[in-house]
Amino acid sequence: MATLLDWRDNRHFDAARDLPCVLCGKPTPMRSHDREPVHKVCAKDWCDQNPRSNRFHN
Repeated sequence: MATLLDWRDNRHFDAARDLPCVLCGKPTPMRSHDREPVHKVCAKDWCDQNPRSNRFHN
């Protein structure tokens, strides 16, 4: 199984701007490994609901 994103990695944070989360639509400075704007909680919920998806995994 793929490893979950390491949210401590500063590449997952965009201090320059908030963008709408791809899952909930609310602004976030967080980014996935593919640079999608996404909240940590939204990404973890997605992974729980879609266990076979690797969308928010490394």
